[in-house]
Amino acid sequence: MRTLTRRILWTLLLLLAVDIAVVATAAVLLTPWLAPVRDAVAAHLPFGGASARIAWWVAVLAPALVAFVWAQLRYTRAQTMAEVDARIVGPEEYPDLHERVQRLAQLADLTPPRIAVADADVPNSFAIGTLGGATVVVSEGLLATLGGDELDAVLAHELMHVANRDATVMTLASFLPSLTNGEYDPLDDLLPGGSGSRYALGLVALGFAYVCSARVLAAPVGSLSFTLGFLFLFAVTVLFGGVALGVFTAPVVVLGRSLSRAREFAADRSAAQLTGDPAALVEALETLEGNDERPGTDKRTAYAGVRGLCFLPHGFDTAASSDSLSIDTRSHPPTAERIERLQSVARSLETGSV
Repeated sequence: MRTLTRRILWTLLLLLAVDIAVVATAAVLLTPWLAPVRDAVAAHLPFGGASARIAWWVAVLAPALVAFVWAQLRYTRAQTMAEVDARIVGPEEYPDLHERVQRLAQLADLTPPRIAVADADVPNSFAIGTLGGATVVVSEGLLATLGGDELDAVLAHELMHVANRDATVMTLASFLPSLTNGEYDPLDDLLPGGSGSRYALGLVALGFAYVCSARVLAAPVGSLSFTLGFLFLFAVTVLFGGVALGVFTAPVVVLGRSLSRAREFAADRSAAQLTGDPAALVEALETLEGNDERPGTDKRTAYAGVRGLCFLPHGFDTAASSDSLSIDTRSHPPTAERIERLQSVARSLETGSV
Protein backbone atom coordinates (compact mmCIF):
# COMPACT_ATOMS: atom_id res chain seq x y z
CA MET A 1 0.00 0.00 0.00
CA ARG A 2 2.88 2.35 0.72
CA THR A 3 4.23 1.64 -2.75
CA LEU A 4 0.87 2.55 -4.26
CA THR A 5 0.70 5.74 -2.19
CA ARG A 6 4.14 6.79 -3.40
CA ARG A 7 3.17 5.98 -6.98
CA ILE A 8 -0.03 8.02 -6.67
CA LEU A 9 1.87 11.00 -5.23
CA TRP A 10 4.51 10.87 -7.94
CA THR A 11 1.87 10.52 -10.64
CA LEU A 12 -0.06 13.47 -9.21
CA LEU A 13 3.07 15.63 -9.06
CA LEU A 14 4.02 14.75 -12.62
CA LEU A 15 0.46 15.42 -13.82
CA LEU A 16 0.56 18.83 -12.17
CA ALA A 17 3.93 19.47 -13.84
CA VAL A 18 2.38 18.63 -17.21
CA ASP A 19 -0.55 20.94 -16.41
CA ILE A 20 1.88 23.76 -15.60
CA ALA A 21 3.64 23.14 -18.91
CA VAL A 22 0.33 23.18 -20.79
CA VAL A 23 -0.81 26.43 -19.15
CA ALA A 24 2.60 28.09 -19.63
CA THR A 25 2.72 27.06 -23.30
CA ALA A 26 -0.78 28.41 -23.86
CA ALA A 27 0.21 31.69 -22.20
CA VAL A 28 3.29 32.01 -24.41
CA LEU A 29 1.30 31.25 -27.57
CA LEU A 30 -1.34 33.81 -26.57
CA THR A 31 1.21 36.49 -25.68
CA PRO A 32 0.62 38.48 -28.92
CA TRP A 33 -3.03 38.90 -27.96
CA LEU A 34 -2.47 39.29 -24.23
CA ALA A 35 0.13 42.05 -24.67
CA PRO A 36 -2.41 44.92 -24.40
CA VAL A 37 -3.81 43.47 -21.17
CA ARG A 38 -0.29 42.93 -19.82
CA ASP A 39 0.71 46.51 -20.57
CA ALA A 40 -2.46 47.88 -18.97
CA VAL A 41 -1.80 45.88 -15.80
CA ALA A 42 1.88 46.84 -15.72
CA ALA A 43 0.98 50.53 -15.95
CA HIS A 44 -0.82 50.30 -12.60
CA LEU A 45 1.93 48.42 -10.76
CA PRO A 46 4.19 50.38 -8.37
CA PHE A 47 7.24 48.67 -9.88
CA GLY A 48 8.43 47.91 -13.38
CA GLY A 49 11.03 45.97 -15.32
CA ALA A 50 11.68 42.33 -14.48
CA SER A 51 9.55 42.49 -11.32
CA ALA A 52 6.53 43.58 -13.35
CA ARG A 53 7.04 40.76 -15.84
CA ILE A 54 7.33 38.19 -13.05
CA ALA A 55 4.22 39.58 -11.36
CA TRP A 56 2.37 39.36 -14.67
CA TRP A 57 3.28 35.70 -15.24
CA VAL A 58 2.38 34.76 -11.68
CA ALA A 59 -0.95 36.60 -11.99
CA VAL A 60 -1.72 34.72 -15.20
CA LEU A 61 -0.35 31.24 -14.50
CA ALA A 62 -1.54 30.71 -10.91
CA PRO A 63 -5.30 31.22 -11.49
CA ALA A 64 -5.06 29.60 -14.93
CA LEU A 65 -3.52 26.46 -13.40
CA VAL A 66 -6.18 26.26 -10.68
CA ALA A 67 -8.93 26.75 -13.27
CA PHE A 68 -7.38 24.15 -15.57
CA VAL A 69 -7.19 21.48 -12.85
CA TRP A 70 -10.74 22.27 -11.71
CA ALA A 71 -11.99 22.07 -15.30
CA GLN A 72 -10.29 18.72 -15.82
CA LEU A 73 -12.00 17.16 -12.82
CA ARG A 74 -15.38 18.77 -13.38
CA TYR A 75 -15.65 18.21 -17.11
CA THR A 76 -14.15 14.72 -17.06
CA ARG A 77 -16.76 13.70 -14.51
CA ALA A 78 -19.56 15.26 -16.55
CA GLN A 79 -18.36 13.77 -19.83
CA THR A 80 -17.76 10.33 -18.38
CA MET A 81 -21.22 10.24 -16.83
CA ALA A 82 -22.82 11.42 -20.08
CA GLU A 83 -20.84 8.97 -22.19
CA VAL A 84 -22.35 5.96 -20.40
CA ASP A 85 -25.80 7.53 -19.85
CA ALA A 86 -25.31 7.47 -16.08
CA ARG A 87 -27.46 9.39 -13.62
CA ILE A 88 -27.29 9.90 -9.88
CA VAL A 89 -29.84 7.71 -8.09
CA GLY A 90 -31.29 7.88 -4.60
CA PRO A 91 -32.03 5.20 -2.00
CA GLU A 92 -35.73 5.28 -2.81
CA GLU A 93 -35.01 4.11 -6.38
CA TYR A 94 -32.22 1.61 -5.65
CA PRO A 95 -32.55 0.77 -1.94
CA ASP A 96 -30.53 -2.45 -2.05
CA LEU A 97 -27.64 -0.81 -3.92
CA HIS A 98 -27.53 2.10 -1.48
CA GLU A 99 -27.67 -0.23 1.51
CA ARG A 100 -24.71 -2.20 0.18
CA VAL A 101 -22.61 0.90 -0.51
CA GLN A 102 -23.48 2.44 2.87
CA ARG A 103 -22.56 -0.76 4.72
CA LEU A 104 -19.27 -1.22 2.87
CA ALA A 105 -18.35 2.45 3.24
CA GLN A 106 -18.94 2.19 6.98
CA LEU A 107 -16.68 -0.87 7.15
CA ALA A 108 -14.00 1.08 5.28
CA ASP A 109 -14.48 4.17 7.48
CA LEU A 110 -15.23 6.12 4.32
CA THR A 111 -17.75 8.86 3.54
CA PRO A 112 -20.32 7.18 1.26
CA PRO A 113 -19.89 8.38 -2.33
CA ARG A 114 -22.67 9.39 -4.68
CA ILE A 115 -24.16 6.46 -6.57
CA ALA A 116 -24.98 6.55 -10.26
CA VAL A 117 -26.50 3.92 -12.51
CA ALA A 118 -25.59 3.69 -16.19
CA ASP A 119 -28.16 2.70 -18.79
CA ALA A 120 -26.00 -0.04 -20.28
CA ASP A 121 -26.47 -3.79 -20.53
CA VAL A 122 -22.73 -4.46 -20.38
CA PRO A 123 -21.83 -5.34 -16.76
CA ASN A 124 -19.17 -2.97 -15.49
CA SER A 125 -18.47 -0.25 -12.94
CA PHE A 126 -16.04 2.54 -12.15
CA ALA A 127 -15.33 5.27 -9.61
CA ILE A 128 -14.81 8.95 -10.37
CA GLY A 129 -12.99 11.20 -7.94
CA THR A 130 -13.34 14.98 -7.84
CA LEU A 131 -12.58 17.75 -5.36
CA GLY A 132 -16.23 17.75 -4.33
CA GLY A 133 -16.46 14.05 -3.56
CA ALA A 134 -16.55 10.71 -5.35
CA THR A 135 -19.12 8.93 -7.47
CA VAL A 136 -19.42 5.18 -7.96
CA VAL A 137 -21.06 4.23 -11.25
CA VAL A 138 -22.55 0.79 -11.89
CA SER A 139 -24.37 -0.40 -14.99
CA GLU A 140 -27.81 -1.94 -15.14
CA GLY A 141 -26.06 -4.95 -16.63
CA LEU A 142 -23.87 -5.33 -13.55
CA LEU A 143 -26.88 -5.22 -11.22
CA ALA A 144 -28.64 -7.80 -13.37
CA THR A 145 -25.60 -10.10 -13.61
CA LEU A 146 -24.25 -10.05 -10.07
CA GLY A 147 -25.83 -10.26 -6.67
CA GLY A 148 -25.02 -11.15 -3.10
CA ASP A 149 -21.36 -11.38 -2.15
CA GLU A 150 -20.14 -10.94 -5.74
CA LEU A 151 -21.84 -7.55 -6.07
CA ASP A 152 -20.52 -6.56 -2.66
CA ALA A 153 -17.01 -7.49 -3.79
CA VAL A 154 -17.20 -5.29 -6.91
CA LEU A 155 -18.64 -2.37 -4.94
CA ALA A 156 -15.89 -2.78 -2.35
CA HIS A 157 -13.33 -2.69 -5.16
CA GLU A 158 -14.69 0.66 -6.38
CA LEU A 159 -14.80 2.05 -2.83
CA MET A 160 -11.14 1.15 -2.43
CA HIS A 161 -10.33 3.29 -5.46
CA VAL A 162 -12.03 6.16 -3.63
CA ALA A 163 -10.28 5.41 -0.34
CA ASN A 164 -6.85 5.16 -2.00
CA ARG A 165 -7.43 8.49 -3.81
CA ASP A 166 -6.36 6.94 -7.09
CA ALA A 167 -9.85 7.57 -8.52
CA THR A 168 -9.18 11.32 -8.40
CA VAL A 169 -5.73 10.97 -9.97
CA MET A 170 -7.05 8.73 -12.77
CA THR A 171 -9.92 11.15 -13.40
CA LEU A 172 -7.33 13.91 -13.77
CA ALA A 173 -5.15 11.74 -16.02
CA SER A 174 -8.00 10.91 -18.43
CA PHE A 175 -8.66 14.54 -19.44
CA LEU A 176 -5.78 15.38 -21.80
CA PRO A 177 -5.88 12.05 -23.73
CA SER A 178 -9.63 12.44 -24.27
CA LEU A 179 -9.16 16.07 -25.34
CA THR A 180 -6.34 15.20 -27.73
CA ASN A 181 -8.23 12.26 -29.28
CA GLY A 182 -11.25 14.46 -29.93
CA GLU A 183 -13.43 12.31 -27.65
CA TYR A 184 -14.20 15.24 -25.41
CA ASP A 185 -14.91 18.91 -26.07
CA PRO A 186 -15.37 21.16 -23.00
CA LEU A 187 -17.18 23.72 -25.14
CA ASP A 188 -20.10 21.31 -25.40
CA ASP A 189 -20.66 21.83 -21.66
CA LEU A 190 -19.87 25.54 -21.64
CA LEU A 191 -22.14 26.32 -24.58
CA PRO A 192 -25.43 24.41 -24.30
CA GLY A 193 -26.78 26.30 -27.30
CA GLY A 194 -24.99 23.92 -29.67
CA SER A 195 -23.02 24.78 -32.80
CA GLY A 196 -24.58 28.25 -33.10
CA SER A 197 -23.18 29.31 -29.73
CA ARG A 198 -19.79 27.85 -30.62
CA TYR A 199 -19.62 29.78 -33.88
CA ALA A 200 -20.69 32.99 -32.14
CA LEU A 201 -18.02 32.57 -29.45
CA GLY A 202 -15.45 31.73 -32.11
CA LEU A 203 -16.24 34.88 -34.09
CA VAL A 204 -16.05 37.06 -30.97
CA ALA A 205 -12.70 35.52 -29.97
CA LEU A 206 -11.37 35.89 -33.52
CA GLY A 207 -12.43 39.53 -33.64
CA PHE A 208 -10.81 40.23 -30.28
CA ALA A 209 -7.58 38.55 -31.39
CA TYR A 210 -7.64 40.50 -34.67
CA VAL A 211 -7.81 43.85 -32.90
CA CYS A 212 -5.27 42.93 -30.21
CA SER A 213 -2.73 41.71 -32.78
CA ALA A 214 -2.16 45.33 -33.77
CA ARG A 215 0.52 45.36 -31.05
CA VAL A 216 2.67 42.84 -32.91
CA LEU A 217 1.87 43.56 -36.57
CA ALA A 218 3.33 46.67 -38.18
CA ALA A 219 0.75 47.01 -40.97
CA PRO A 220 -2.33 49.25 -40.57
CA VAL A 221 -5.30 47.52 -38.94
CA GLY A 222 -7.79 46.36 -41.58
CA SER A 223 -5.33 46.34 -44.44
CA LEU A 224 -4.71 43.27 -46.58
CA SER A 225 -1.17 42.85 -45.28
CA PHE A 226 -2.41 43.13 -41.69
CA THR A 227 -5.12 40.53 -42.30
CA LEU A 228 -2.69 38.11 -43.97
CA GLY A 229 -0.20 38.62 -41.13
CA PHE A 230 -2.93 37.94 -38.57
CA LEU A 231 -4.07 34.76 -40.35
CA PHE A 232 -0.46 33.51 -40.50
CA LEU A 233 0.08 34.26 -36.80
CA PHE A 234 -3.20 32.59 -35.89
CA ALA A 235 -2.39 29.48 -37.97
CA VAL A 236 1.07 29.16 -36.40
CA THR A 237 -0.45 29.49 -32.91
CA VAL A 238 -3.05 26.79 -33.59
CA LEU A 239 -0.48 24.49 -35.22
CA PHE A 240 2.07 24.74 -32.43
CA GLY A 241 -0.68 24.53 -29.82
CA GLY A 242 -1.90 21.25 -31.30
CA VAL A 243 1.60 19.81 -31.50
CA ALA A 244 2.36 20.87 -27.92
CA LEU A 245 -0.89 19.30 -26.68
CA GLY A 246 0.04 16.01 -28.31
CA VAL A 247 3.54 16.11 -26.83
CA PHE A 248 2.23 16.83 -23.33
CA THR A 249 -0.42 14.11 -23.62
CA ALA A 250 2.11 11.32 -24.27
CA PRO A 251 3.60 11.22 -20.73
CA VAL A 252 0.11 11.50 -19.24
CA VAL A 253 -0.94 8.35 -21.11
CA VAL A 254 2.13 6.49 -19.85
CA LEU A 255 1.56 7.68 -16.27
CA GLY A 256 -2.12 6.75 -16.38
CA ARG A 257 -1.48 3.26 -17.70
CA SER A 258 1.27 2.61 -15.16
CA LEU A 259 -0.87 3.74 -12.24
CA SER A 260 -3.96 1.96 -13.54
CA ARG A 261 -2.33 -1.47 -13.40
CA ALA A 262 -0.99 -0.93 -9.89
CA ARG A 263 -4.23 0.52 -8.58
CA GLU A 264 -6.32 -2.41 -9.84
CA PHE A 265 -4.18 -4.90 -7.93
CA ALA A 266 -4.31 -2.70 -4.81
CA ALA A 267 -8.09 -2.24 -5.02
CA ASP A 268 -8.60 -5.99 -5.50
CA ARG A 269 -6.47 -6.76 -2.45
CA SER A 270 -8.07 -4.09 -0.26
CA ALA A 271 -11.58 -5.11 -1.30
CA ALA A 272 -10.84 -8.75 -0.49
CA GLN A 273 -9.54 -7.75 2.94
CA LEU A 274 -12.52 -5.45 3.55
CA THR A 275 -15.12 -8.11 2.78
CA GLY A 276 -12.98 -10.98 4.09
CA ASP A 277 -14.06 -12.98 1.04
CA PRO A 278 -11.51 -12.97 -1.82
CA ALA A 279 -13.38 -15.84 -3.46
CA ALA A 280 -16.39 -13.57 -4.06
CA LEU A 281 -14.27 -11.12 -6.09
CA VAL A 282 -12.70 -14.01 -7.98
CA GLU A 283 -16.15 -15.31 -8.85
CA ALA A 284 -17.25 -11.81 -9.92
CA LEU A 285 -14.23 -11.46 -12.21
CA GLU A 286 -14.80 -14.88 -13.74
CA THR A 287 -18.51 -14.20 -14.22
CA LEU A 288 -18.00 -10.80 -15.85
CA GLU A 289 -15.03 -11.87 -17.95
CA GLY A 290 -17.00 -14.81 -19.34
CA ASN A 291 -20.21 -12.85 -19.97
CA ASP A 292 -20.98 -13.05 -23.70
CA GLU A 293 -24.48 -11.64 -23.71
CA ARG A 294 -23.85 -8.34 -25.47
CA PRO A 295 -26.63 -6.59 -27.37
CA GLY A 296 -26.42 -6.65 -31.14
CA THR A 297 -26.83 -2.87 -31.54
CA ASP A 298 -23.99 -0.42 -31.20
CA LYS A 299 -25.62 2.18 -28.97
CA ARG A 300 -22.54 4.34 -28.45
CA THR A 301 -18.89 4.62 -29.29
CA ALA A 302 -16.28 3.36 -26.90
CA TYR A 303 -14.76 6.11 -24.77
CA ALA A 304 -11.14 5.51 -23.80
CA GLY A 305 -11.43 7.58 -20.64
CA VAL A 306 -14.23 5.34 -19.37
CA ARG A 307 -12.33 2.14 -20.20
CA GLY A 308 -9.32 3.30 -18.21
CA LEU A 309 -11.48 3.80 -15.12
CA CYS A 310 -13.57 0.64 -15.32
CA PHE A 311 -13.55 -2.55 -13.25
CA LEU A 312 -12.97 -4.49 -16.48
CA PRO A 313 -11.24 -2.94 -19.54
CA HIS A 314 -14.03 -3.44 -22.08
CA GLY A 315 -15.77 -0.35 -20.74
CA PHE A 316 -19.43 0.10 -21.62
CA ASP A 317 -19.13 -0.59 -25.33
CA THR A 318 -22.28 -2.43 -26.40
CA ALA A 319 -21.11 -3.38 -29.88
CA ALA A 320 -21.45 -7.03 -30.71
CA SER A 321 -18.79 -7.41 -33.37
CA SER A 322 -15.35 -8.66 -32.42
CA ASP A 323 -13.74 -5.77 -34.31
CA SER A 324 -15.48 -3.13 -32.24
CA LEU A 325 -14.62 -5.01 -29.08
CA SER A 326 -10.92 -5.13 -29.95
CA ILE A 327 -9.87 -2.73 -27.21
CA ASP A 328 -6.41 -1.79 -26.00
CA THR A 329 -6.27 -3.33 -22.52
CA ARG A 330 -2.80 -2.16 -21.53
CA SER A 331 -4.42 0.05 -18.90
CA HIS A 332 -5.59 -3.04 -17.01
CA PRO A 333 -3.70 -6.08 -15.74
CA PRO A 334 -4.85 -9.41 -17.20
CA THR A 335 -7.87 -10.82 -15.37
CA ALA A 336 -6.07 -14.14 -14.90
CA GLU A 337 -3.27 -12.36 -13.05
CA ARG A 338 -5.77 -10.51 -10.86
CA ILE A 339 -7.43 -13.81 -9.97
CA GLU A 340 -4.08 -15.42 -9.20
CA ARG A 341 -3.18 -12.59 -6.81
CA LEU A 342 -6.59 -12.78 -5.14
CA GLN A 343 -6.11 -16.48 -4.56
CA SER A 344 -2.83 -15.60 -2.88
CA VAL A 345 -4.70 -13.11 -0.65
CA ALA A 346 -7.18 -15.87 0.21
CA ARG A 347 -4.38 -18.19 1.29
CA SER A 348 -2.91 -15.39 3.40
CA LEU A 349 -6.25 -14.77 5.10
CA GLU A 350 -6.60 -18.46 5.83
CA THR A 351 -3.18 -18.61 7.48
CA GLY A 352 -3.69 -15.26 9.23
CA SER A 353 -0.61 -13.70 7.63
CA VAL A 354 -2.50 -10.63 6.30
